[in-house]
Amino acid sequence: MSTIMKLQETQTGTWNRVKNAVARRTEGRAVILLILVVGVIAVQQPIVFNAYGVSLARVALVGLVALGLTLVVLQGELDLSVGSTLALTGVVVASIPDLGLGIIAGLVTGVAIGALNAFLIVVVGVNSFIATLGTLFALRGLAFVMSDGRPVRITDIDSALVFGRELLGPITPRVLIFILLFVMLQFFISKMRAGREFYAVGGNRQAAIDAGIPVKLRLFTSFMLCGFVAALAGVINTLELTAADPTAGSTVLLASFAAVIIGGNLLNGGRGSLVGTLIGAFALGLMQVGLTFAGADREVQDVLIGIVLLVAITTDPNNLRALSRRLQGLVRGKTNQQA
Repeated sequence: MSTIMKLQETQTGTWNRVKNAVARRTEGRAVILLILVVGVIAVQQPIVFNAYGVSLARVALVGLVALGLTLVVLQGELDLSVGSTLALTGVVVASIPDLGLGIIAGLVTGVAIGALNAFLIVVVGVNSFIATLGTLFALRGLAFVMSDGRPVRITDIDSALVFGRELLGPITPRVLIFILLFVMLQFFISKMRAGREFYAVGGNRQAAIDAGIPVKLRLFTSFMLCGFVAALAGVINTLELTAADPTAGSTVLLASFAAVIIGGNLLNGGRGSLVGTLIGAFALGLMQVGLTFAGADREVQDVLIGIVLLVAITTDPNNLRALSRRLQGLVRGKTNQQA
């Protein structure tokens, strides 16, 4: 009898550990959305599954920006300037005749933008929503000024065309870079101390300060990484199109932000995962490709992504409370300024 009871206790303990492990995961809604999207596409637009290159390219573009954005959200902040960073970086790359130098300049631009955002938020004390909303419009305007509002073609088109070629099956350099970046960032936030501290900063900032965690440095790191990744997406997009479009990235912000939230990342920080963001990016990327094949306008795609984002926020009480607190903080800040 005692042996049977011990066995039952062992089984119960194992089951409880499994339930607890599942409960801690945050990717449930992303998995559900991915299943729904795949199911609808299989019925309505099965050709999407044959267009591997197009589908993977879209997923990689949204996913790249979303991965960088996740690092910021994990610390309870926002970066609304990622789409404009992508556009400006592309213009910088195309404006420099030496392609190698242009790529370097573009990536440095992304890091500098991330550092500027961090400075405004960490040092000046501006709310991240307001600060990055300002840089969003400033960078977008700068991209239009530098390009005269027109696409800028790359001088060394031959090298750019080489970059866009498939390496193995549907795997292009864009997809390969996306996979490698995901692996590196996942290792960073799960295995390295500095990355794990992102969760501590987002979970309880004052407790992180009391524990001796360099909170300001971690915030600077996350924004600079976010800017670098957005710039990398801009470089890749420009190379594949052999031209830079100042309007590029206008839809990337909404899709990438939706991928982050659908992936289970809490707006207040401290909870989430890059795995969830990856699944969310796959779901939204496939949805966009499916809508494009169905002939839907870009505006219709934005509406549907916005609806998905609203559903994701409203079905998570924690995110709803976090959004409410952010809005209340903005209202109180404006009230104090007027007083």
